[in-house]
Amino acid sequence: MSASAAPILITGASQRVGLYCAERLLDDGHALIVTYRRERPGLSRLRERGVLTLPADFSSEASILAFIERLKSHTDSLRAIIHNASDWLSETPGQEAAAFAQLFNVHMLAPYLINLHCAELLRQSTPADIIHISDDVARKGSANRPAYCASKAGLDSLTLSFAAKLAPQIKVNGIAPALLMFNPEDDAAYRAKALKKSVLGIEPGPQVIYQSLRYLLDNPYVTGTTLTVNGGRHLK
Repeated sequence: MSASAAPILITGASQRVGLYCAERLLDDGHALIVTYRRERPGLSRLRERGVLTLPADFSSEASILAFIERLKSHTDSLRAIIHNASDWLSETPGQEAAAFAQLFNVHMLAPYLINLHCAELLRQSTPADIIHISDDVARKGSANRPAYCASKAGLDSLTLSFAAKLAPQIKVNGIAPALLMFNPEDDAAYRAKALKKSVLGIEPGPQVIYQSLRYLLDNPYVTGTTLTVNGGRHLK
């Protein structure tokens, strides 16, 4: 992947997969801007390497638009936008609408407004990409988290719409991962059950998402595609 003078924006890159991908992009020579919702130790590592870190609240239209204006005060171009910011909410009785609205804002409204208002920044770079990080659960739905699943499915639809809208200057694609890495508190029974959901049966780690990002950033002939990175869950 050839580095560009224009920075890559990654939303939600303070930990786990987002942080891993940010550090790998830095290793490849890219300038980065990352957003975060709360301060975490990984942000210090990014700042030490010259990354611009911007706090961002994607919970409302006003806060999303405020972030966009702040972003534009720091750069007049972007090589890519990677929408990695995500929220993991379940609907509790009496709070269903609030949970749905929060998930909609983070997973759909924020990417929608950022894509619309930052397209001109992307047009200053050749090539230019938008990548939405979705979720494999959108493929079949979720009885436990329908609002989360619906908002991720909506993000997949935005991939198609923006790919058509922004072509040919800007490629727009998505990545839909399933299990990537366990949390430290996950017990052995949970881990065994989760691994059995895919035919490959492994915990692949964040590198498989970086490999997917590289493919989409490097390939000049792919747009409007969501890559499924699920270890073959759809085969079971």
